[in-house]
Amino acid sequence: MSGYYVALGDSMSIDDYAGGPGRGAASLLFRNRDTDFPGWQGRDLAGIGFEARLLARDGATTIDVLDRQLPAVDRPPTLVTISMGGNDLLAAYGDTDAARAAVARVGAQGEGVLTRLRAAAGGNCRIVLSTVYDPSDGTGVVPGSGLPPWPDGPAMLHLLNTTLAGLAERHGAALADVHDRFLGHGVTVGDPSRSDPRPSERELWYCGTVEPNAWGASGIREAWWRALADLPDLPR
Repeated sequence: MSGYYVALGDSMSIDDYAGGPGRGAASLLFRNRDTDFPGWQGRDLAGIGFEARLLARDGATTIDVLDRQLPAVDRPPTLVTISMGGNDLLAAYGDTDAARAAVARVGAQGEGVLTRLRAAAGGNCRIVLSTVYDPSDGTGVVPGSGLPPWPDGPAMLHLLNTTLAGLAERHGAALADVHDRFLGHGVTVGDPSRSDPRPSERELWYCGTVEPNAWGASGIREAWWRALADLPDLPR
């Protein structure tokens, strides 16, 4: 099997907070780091002949994916992962009315992303859209982050993830439930605001409050891999 993998989106997909080049979620999906994750040896896209272009960027919002990243896709991809919406919601942190408006914009702009991507890539391209995680583990509080408690935060995140799930369903994309995979890996096991990209507590999957550390990056990779379970010829 061969193909062309493109990663679109925000810092959920990138290397920067996971310890450097090759350690982020998209990088691990493409080429596993066998020394860090021996259980994933032989399960990556490079091993079955894929090429990759990793276009996700730190701080990207949904409009960035639409207006900046999609135009950089240079040929029809076989597989695309997308992580978007988290920064849109974070910009409205603490303001529930603004958060609802941000989610509505994600829905409208996300329609543009999925429509243009499907038109450019064709019906055979496998698209994986990710839900957004919650470092508060559903509490609305992340002590040590410098952010005030936001009791409505988990509900707004649920609204965002419901919107993303609707986009996936309407456009024939697979949904990777990153939110569900990350539950119990935030405040309930440690301090998500720590800056260590590779903490000794491998159950803590965050650094800098809202970024995936090395272990979190692998968790995202796993959620994507599960969403691709019905793709022929993937190594199990």
